[in-house]
Amino acid sequence: MTEPGLCAGCVHGRPVATARGSLFWLCRRSATDRHYPRYPALPVLACPGFEPDGPSTTQPPRTSEPATE
Repeated sequence: MTEPGLCAGCVHGRPVATARGSLFWLCRRSATDRHYPRYPALPVLACPGFEPDGPSTTQPPRTSEPATE
């Protein structure tokens, strides 16, 4: 099975299984934006419409200014 890449962790990606056992990844963004393919070629390694599914693991940017109390 081909790994889906970014689609597996995107709020717009949804796995779709066929009756024959094949698995495809549907990009739900394609319903509102024609620039996104309905079933993108896998693995998707870069996508401008990628939105993480779940809480972000990135830290907020740190400032060089000291905190004031």
